[in-house]
Amino acid sequence: MIVGITLVSTVSSWYEVQREKDELRTELEHKAGTFAEGLTGNAEPLLASGDLGSMTRLVEQFGNRGQLLGLAIVDRAGAPLAITHGIASLLRPSPVQLRDALTTNKTVSGYTRIRFRRVYLVVAPLHGADKNVAGAMMLVYDTGFIRAATLRVWGMALIHFGFQVLIIAGITMLIVRWSLMRPIARAAQWMHELRMGRGEQAPPMHDLDFLEPLASEVAPLIASVHEARAAAAAEARLRNAKEQIWTAQRLADNVKTQLAGSHLYVVSNREPYIHNSGPQGITVSVPASGLVTAIEPILCACNGTWVAHGSGSADRETVDSHARLMVPPAEPRYTLRRVWLTNEEEQGYYYGFSNEGLWPLCHIAHTRPTFRAADWEQYIRVNEKFADALVEEIGDDEHPVVLIQDYHFALLPRILKERLPHARVAIFWHIPWPNPESFGICPWQRELVEGLLGADLIGFHVQAHCNNFLDTVDRALEARVDWEHFSVKRNDHWSAVRPIPISVDMPSEEYSVEEKRSDEYRRLLKAEWNFEASWLALGVDRMDYTKGILERFQAVESMLDNHAQYVGEFTLIQVGAPSRSTIPRYAELQRDLESEAERINARFQRGNWRPILLIEVQQDRSQLLRFYRAAHVCLVTSLHDGMNLVAKEFVAARRDDRGVLVLSRFTGAARELRDAILVNPYDTHSTGEAIVQALTMESSEMTDRMRRMRRWIKEHNIYWWASSLLSALCDLRIDVASESQGASQDPNQDSSHAQTVS
Repeated sequence: MIVGITLVSTVSSWYEVQREKDELRTELEHKAGTFAEGLTGNAEPLLASGDLGSMTRLVEQFGNRGQLLGLAIVDRAGAPLAITHGIASLLRPSPVQLRDALTTNKTVSGYTRIRFRRVYLVVAPLHGADKNVAGAMMLVYDTGFIRAATLRVWGMALIHFGFQVLIIAGITMLIVRWSLMRPIARAAQWMHELRMGRGEQAPPMHDLDFLEPLASEVAPLIASVHEARAAAAAEARLRNAKEQIWTAQRLADNVKTQLAGSHLYVVSNREPYIHNSGPQGITVSVPASGLVTAIEPILCACNGTWVAHGSGSADRETVDSHARLMVPPAEPRYTLRRVWLTNEEEQGYYYGFSNEGLWPLCHIAHTRPTFRAADWEQYIRVNEKFADALVEEIGDDEHPVVLIQDYHFALLPRILKERLPHARVAIFWHIPWPNPESFGICPWQRELVEGLLGADLIGFHVQAHCNNFLDTVDRALEARVDWEHFSVKRNDHWSAVRPIPISVDMPSEEYSVEEKRSDEYRRLLKAEWNFEASWLALGVDRMDYTKGILERFQAVESMLDNHAQYVGEFTLIQVGAPSRSTIPRYAELQRDLESEAERINARFQRGNWRPILLIEVQQDRSQLLRFYRAAHVCLVTSLHDGMNLVAKEFVAARRDDRGVLVLSRFTGAARELRDAILVNPYDTHSTGEAIVQALTMESSEMTDRMRRMRRWIKEHNIYWWASSLLSALCDLRIDVASESQGASQDPNQDSSHAQTVS
């Protein structure tokens, strides 16, 4: 800053000096020219008459006047006739201006240095009676005053510069003290209190704006320290009560023991980190997924690999030549391997067979599945492409452990097992498995079931789905079904079938965050979305026909018809982001929902109140937390659902032990959250009455119900699910020798009869 100010001040002063010098020179030249012109008329008659005395008096009269040092009158040859005392020495030898004036018969002027003295000379020719040049008159001016003036300007500039430096230095010191030192001191004090166990809140982030790299590291550090303290406190408290909860750290430690040096490979359609190009360059986003929460600690602990479809617009720009990159971006701990799909493959495998075929097939929502041979071919091709990527990643790993996620990869377990018989393979089916009659309409049911039975472990959310799967195997294939141990033997390979219900992450009660009261959240939401209501119900779903959103709207209509006191008082906030809108059934559903909401609102609306607020915008986790904590009631009315994590997210968010969950009996969550009000979503009248029951529930009953549900989720959280899935797989006994020939050991036999793989 000082250098910049110096440069600017120097340039400015130089221009000021030049301007002052030019003005003084112009003034001197004008004055000298005018004076010389006037004296020429007086000197010419004297020169013509040869009156030396008069010429001497003339030059002495005007000598030493201000800047004028003196005059001299010379003849045609340049010899002096009269000269002011004191300048004779300055004019020897004759200056060049004198010769030029006598030769050219013109007045000549200029600046010159004579005997180390800077002067300004004006030489005017003098004419005789014949108008010819008879001599010349010279005027000698001192220019020292110009130099003095420029030095004075430089001196003033130096003084001004000094003042500027002092002022800026003072201001800088104040800024440093108030804007730098004090925030750093506050941050240091906060870190000290945190280290001593007294820190509860992070310092205001604007304190660290000027140190952006530090700020970006402080935030994760804060979260890590709080989480570690909270987890340790919770573990200690529950250990005293002879209970345990699963945390990310406990899961990571358990994984190291379970894998015993083996490497873990996870396969899913959706990737954990997506890179997209935008106006600000390449950005990375993390999809709102419980799967990422559960799986990432495992992969970080064992330096594993996650294989997924690279769907981001900048995904190709961020990987190496093998389509790999290390993640998480802030602290790389495991490998993300991206698989590239063509548009034709994605349309056929994902939108076609997976979501127009398998999705409606497995959900009893009375939407007819669409099966196209072209989609099936793409489904096979993509499963083989993922198998190629997995085999490449596994390489010569002797004890790989593979976790495959969801219905997109039903064929992958068999393909992988045929290529790598020594691999431990599990697949978790996140959606329901219907009864064998329903699944039997799929033209490729044998191939799908055969593919799944390539896995050593097949996981579902609930026992009923396991039962349906075994029934389907029993009818579709020639296989030995062991109902006692829930295992299937097909082609000398055993597959275990287990119910492992997925869950959500539930922060410890000691994890301190600044939260508002539920009524404050309600006030903020009303202001943000411009509506009025005394009672709030909440629905959070993708716009999917399995979620029972239309039935939910109709239940609200039924409630208002039968309980008029809630007209003008009750509002359902339906957060429903559009999903798979390229599929006609989903686009049609979106139009139906908008139309139904408009119809019901038009029927009941009063002023700024309306019974249904439909928010068709994707909300991130922090935004959803505001809705969860503001709602009096959460409505989950799925027509059929594998689990439905919204129900668990609502319970996990209610630290205040308030709120009521109205839950469809056709969800997997209904098997666990017994203290919810269970409903049949097809019975819209009964669902409406359940909403009234929730709104009128006694405070003590509400608190007791919520506490029991929260206790269950705390003990069976997302980390418990991941540990249970991995433990179930690693506990299976696999005969490497037999497996290499297409067989595996019965998982229920004694380990002495099989060579185990850890």
